[in-house]
Amino acid sequence: MGVGFDNLTMDEALSSALSLMEEKRAAYVVTPNPEIVMLCRENPNAASAVKDADLVLADGIGIIYGAKILGTPLKQKLPGIDFAQALFAKMAQAEKTLFLLGAKPGVAESAAQALQERFKGLKIVGTNDGYFSDDEPIVEKINAVSPDLLLVCLGAPKQELWMQKNAPALKVGLMAGLGGSLDVFAGVVERAPEAWQKLGLEWLYRLKKEPGRIKRMSNLPKFGFAVLGRRMGIGDK
Repeated sequence: MGVGFDNLTMDEALSSALSLMEEKRAAYVVTPNPEIVMLCRENPNAASAVKDADLVLADGIGIIYGAKILGTPLKQKLPGIDFAQALFAKMAQAEKTLFLLGAKPGVAESAAQALQERFKGLKIVGTNDGYFSDDEPIVEKINAVSPDLLLVCLGAPKQELWMQKNAPALKVGLMAGLGGSLDVFAGVVERAPEAWQKLGLEWLYRLKKEPGRIKRMSNLPKFGFAVLGRRMGIGDK
């Protein structure tokens, strides 16, 4: 479908992320779901940013089913928010540093407080909301503290494009683009109950809570038809 995923378990993904973090070259992680895969098929710039990522994780049950249908099964679904929390736990043990970028004013600060209470030892060295038009002051602010991990939560494809563009100028260990995760960490948005997550219906729970997402969710059936078209060798570019 044009997006190459790393075929990893959660433990393998964490190990890879920690190794990349130690390289201190502003490597970056992306977590495409079916919506982002469809976006990449329509937007060459987004596709380029995802392709340039050092780690591409399968976020969403749709990716797992799609890969299986296409004969390239993946080991495990790796939701970005679960990956981030598991990575925070590893970082806390080593007292590594984190910078939070994105969301509305005040959200990153609330998320920082909640994360520091939950992950003792994790050092959050800076925050900034996602409402900025000039990258240079943000890059300078981040470089002043040189975090081990920079969480970039600007929504797709803005966050992927931002990481690709600014990686050469950033003094960070690793970056990860994680959409609306800061809202969840801050308690602004409620994540789907565990039962919904296990059934692969987190997307449906979010739609129930946020009916305005219906237009975005239209990409799910489009993704399904595209997968089937590729499987049958028809209707695919």
